[in-house]
Amino acid sequence: MNLTRRQALAGMAALSAGTMFGLPAALAQNKTLIVPTLGGVWEQFWRNTLAPEFTKASGANVTLDVGNGRVWGANMRAAGVANPPYSVVMTNEVFASSLRKEGFFEKLDLSKVSNYNDLYPLAKKTDGWGAIAMVSPIGLAYRTDLVKTPPKAWKDLWTNPEFKGKIGLYSFSNSAGKMQLMLFSKIFGKDMYDTEAGFKALGELGSVIQADFNLSTGIASGEFVIAPFDFGEVARLRKQGLPIDVIVPEEGLLMFDQTINILANAPEKELAYEYANFLLAPETQALLMKEFFISPTNSKVVVPDDLKADVPISGPEMDKILSWDWDFMNQNQAAFAETWAKTVK
Repeated sequence: MNLTRRQALAGMAALSAGTMFGLPAALAQNKTLIVPTLGGVWEQFWRNTLAPEFTKASGANVTLDVGNGRVWGANMRAAGVANPPYSVVMTNEVFASSLRKEGFFEKLDLSKVSNYNDLYPLAKKTDGWGAIAMVSPIGLAYRTDLVKTPPKAWKDLWTNPEFKGKIGLYSFSNSAGKMQLMLFSKIFGKDMYDTEAGFKALGELGSVIQADFNLSTGIASGEFVIAPFDFGEVARLRKQGLPIDVIVPEEGLLMFDQTINILANAPEKELAYEYANFLLAPETQALLMKEFFISPTNSKVVVPDDLKADVPISGPEMDKILSWDWDFMNQNQAAFAETWAKTVK
């Protein structure tokens, strides 16, 4: 077949893109992968950057489905295990855990996810059923202009009188709220399962300010002076001029996570695996880090000097991020939500 120079260059560009992200240059021009994504800045980045890069690498079209874990879970359950609307879903492990038990996801074929081998142990905690592609570590943030004695540990929320009545927490409806319960159970009880001790500690905190999602407004206004915050959000607030800092508590870090899962009956399973490997590639992880200040889960990514202040958790520091039993939490969340409402003032 005779190729024009333009066609030859186009073919070379597609091959280069595939090589960059460790993908085959798939001949999938007529195929479409539906990619669930969060809204707002996340949708914009996927639409303007990641989706075009994946199309360049794979040859497939991308259609974004904007929503969240609850919405995608509802869509899958409505369609049924045998006929899912998606081939790949990246969502918080709290949602992925439930959907996995319901049979929606398959154990990963790791021969199709070459970048899995380079992930930190933290990203492999689901025993091959998924892979964490994004981590936003959560430490303890405080207003540097309103706090005289900076915190060193989560326990300081109870012992530092400066914090009394000026503490922000995520509500139980947020996955971070559930993590707070398991963390406080672990700190004040035998382990994360000792929720009686966790609720007792929560009750002893006194009055707190709760938020379902956005704690930034409260700490910016001074409504509270200390709260759990992910490092990326602290970086954004700091760049806006807010006097704020965040520490790695002695007891460890929480995290917002995004786990990649492949649907057992995926309509485009091969594309789903290409997309999963694309998200885990060092090049994609670096793009996500620069845009959202996430901690890359691929150990090959080196945080550049100009980002270390905004992305301080990488390398050995990743071991300070705690993991949780989401099956336990999901099985008991209705009862826990009721107790939370009665306990947290």
